[in-house]
Amino acid sequence: MNHSVINWLEITANRFPDKLAFSDASKCYTWHEIRKSALFIAYHIQSAISDSKQAVAVYMEKSSDMLAVYLGIAYSGNFYSPIAVDMPSARVDKILQTLQPALFITAKRLQADIGCGKKVEYTGKLLRFEEIAEGLEDEGEKCVLRRAESIIDSDLLYVLFTSGSTGVPKGVAISHRSVVDYIDWVTEEFGITANDSFGNQAPFYFDNSILDIYSSVKTGASLYIIPSDLFAQPVKLLEYLKENAISTIFWVPSALLMVSSLKAFRNVDVSETLKRVLFCGEVMPNKQLNIWRKYLPDALYANLYGPTEITDACTFYIVDRPFNDNEPLPIGHPMRNTDIIVLDENNRQVLEPDVPGELCVRGTSLSAGYYNNPEKTSAAFVQNPLQTAYEEKIYRTGDIVKYNDRHELIYLSRKDFQIKHLGHRIELGEIETAASSLEGISLCCCLYDEKHSQIVLFIDSNFTKDKVITKLKQMLPGYMLPGKVIFEASMPLNANGKIDRVKLREKYLN
Repeated sequence: MNHSVINWLEITANRFPDKLAFSDASKCYTWHEIRKSALFIAYHIQSAISDSKQAVAVYMEKSSDMLAVYLGIAYSGNFYSPIAVDMPSARVDKILQTLQPALFITAKRLQADIGCGKKVEYTGKLLRFEEIAEGLEDEGEKCVLRRAESIIDSDLLYVLFTSGSTGVPKGVAISHRSVVDYIDWVTEEFGITANDSFGNQAPFYFDNSILDIYSSVKTGASLYIIPSDLFAQPVKLLEYLKENAISTIFWVPSALLMVSSLKAFRNVDVSETLKRVLFCGEVMPNKQLNIWRKYLPDALYANLYGPTEITDACTFYIVDRPFNDNEPLPIGHPMRNTDIIVLDENNRQVLEPDVPGELCVRGTSLSAGYYNNPEKTSAAFVQNPLQTAYEEKIYRTGDIVKYNDRHELIYLSRKDFQIKHLGHRIELGEIETAASSLEGISLCCCLYDEKHSQIVLFIDSNFTKDKVITKLKQMLPGYMLPGKVIFEASMPLNANGKIDRVKLREKYLN
């Protein structure tokens, strides 16, 4: 039984030492080189912090070097938690307060951001990538590998921070065991081998990247980090896929929509190159998927579904039949070693077609909980109400689904105010908390306009949208900024004295 992702790297580096592992716009690693660099990094981490199972924050730009750091942290017996370089200081502060990292890793050119009174308020132990990616003797390597042997599958591999309803981001803690279980399924289900290559779109702080990274580590497939500016240039994007012989992509639907809506397929033929088109994170409209299927009729298309809390995905649907443009695309069936339970409002299991219920998940894929947040953990990871004889946790996703007449799962909506936008799960409450903190705003409310795929912020002060967005940029990442701001002088209230969201939706969004 494999108990750690680094066992994959040991095997892959031995099998394919000179094969391309990771590539970005400025640097490439072979599998031998990435293992060597990761071991160097692990040695320096172990020298800096004597204990294992500690949080190591990573503040670097998306790159092959960042993946070397991730794997080095894994070798050291600790776990990584990425902090995006473009993240607002207020959000970084909240993450660091929760994470309390034992160590911080950054690049030399970013070190000016870190320190007392700086963008990143951190004054603890810090390592610079350029100084830790080399310089290891044989004895040091043996020391690292001895420590690595003590890793067990329930040890954490990473903590990714998602949006929180109270304005405090939640750190989703994922173990080696969960990633091993997920990637074993991915590589077997989709037939990933060393002959494949991934075109990576997802940021490395976003859980969709886990499939790209660790499928490559396990099989020896090559991973190409696509320059982000190409996602605004669909023709050049397809040319990039063709030039680098990319066989597999796992993108958020909005990235796929950009290619199909701008008719890039008329200019570049990737039908001989691209073999698998996987997507997750948002609803994929069949109108746009049908364009992809028209130009790449022989490719495999798969819709994966799942929140960060269950290691990226828990259900999948391999597109196996035609769909009309206005039909919903199923999220399908449970992945191997994963159980999906649909519960109604009375915690009774729903099995019949067209009856909505909340999708709940049981299995190895479940997160260990929210880091340093037992209250949120106990609210979301609960005892299975269908089985009370022994402890068995399920995760309540808050997503409402139903079965169709083929017993395929269909996603309907969110149960609460959490949404999926631009591939990210966002708690609207976090945006409301930020907006309500602005001087002059007393009441505010956020709704999601699914028709136009935008976040709508209602405020009781007559500010311009530009003024509000300028202020919010200091507290929220770009993907959480409202697309529309509406001034509502007198917020409608319901019988409980709360803002009547139904009335606002009826008035402005229907």
